[in-house]
Amino acid sequence: MDPADRPVPEPVRIAPPDGLLLILSNVPDQGVAATIARALVDERLAACVNVLGACRSVYRWKGEVEEADEVTLLVKTTRRRHAACQERLKALHPYEVPEIVTIAPDAVWPAYAHWAIAETRAAARGRGQD
Repeated sequence: MDPADRPVPEPVRIAPPDGLLLILSNVPDQGVAATIARALVDERLAACVNVLGACRSVYRWKGEVEEADEVTLLVKTTRRRHAACQERLKALHPYEVPEIVTIAPDAVWPAYAHWAIAETRAAARGRGQD
């Protein structure tokens, strides 16, 4: 077999046991945004939630093009808390189909990642444990 015809091995990508994830969600107004942000941080499902300013969304819903003013949330959570954070966000979100998009950053400042992981540890179990 010609060496050029050999398959090139691909690196194995194994997710670390914990790391920072970013959830993006749009909500209808500042009040809903504040309620969700506070709940996620209070419950240690997120280390931080940025409540951004108003944006205008244009989207297709049930066959019609719609427009709405919305507020964007950037939720900083961890791999270990992601599923619970996502479920809680879904439960708090007023939309029939909430926008919940998770992004896994390629790089995070190590000190920030360490802080976020520490802040999302379950309080009842103590620091340094899940």
